[in-house]
Amino acid sequence: AANRVCFPVTSPKHTGSYPVVFLQRRSRRIPAMLENLYRIPFLVLETPNLRLKRPSWFQQPSSITVFSFVLLSYFLVTGGIIYDVIVEPPSVGSTTDEHGHTRPVAFMAYRVNGQYIMEGLASSFLFTIGGLGFIIMDQTHTPGKQKLNRILLTAMGFIFILVSFFTTWIFMRMKLPGYLQP
Repeated sequence: AANRVCFPVTSPKHTGSYPVVFLQRRSRRIPAMLENLYRIPFLVLETPNLRLKRPSWFQQPSSITVFSFVLLSYFLVTGGIIYDVIVEPPSVGSTTDEHGHTRPVAFMAYRVNGQYIMEGLASSFLFTIGGLGFIIMDQTHTPGKQKLNRILLTAMGFIFILVSFFTTWIFMRMKLPGYLQP
């Protein structure tokens, strides 16, 4: 027992310790089992012998291009583009007031699971602005930033987050008039 290195057990029920040798054996067995599991499909299937070359015009996209693509897809998905394609709601609704005049309505009231297209896009814009606020707040920690830039980034990120939060709350109260009322 003097030549074994042991890890203490963190569980309060056990007072002993496990030898390192046991932990190493167990950690070697799992990848071997996964490797064998990975080989099963290739016992039946044969991989083709292809020599594919990357086209010379194809380059790795820049980080800002990937970020823009992810942000655009986030905007579309949170805006309910899938719902809009399946259900095909109108862009805005209309209601008749007490004088018999029709007026446009941006929010489908009393329906949490329904939306107009403009309602989804407005909400998605606010979600994206809130997310950008958190990304901007994260940029304050990059090394080499001046103090004034850190303060401006922090203020801008904080304002984005607050505007997004409170405007989304107002939108929700327009959709459900009794929302969060005591």
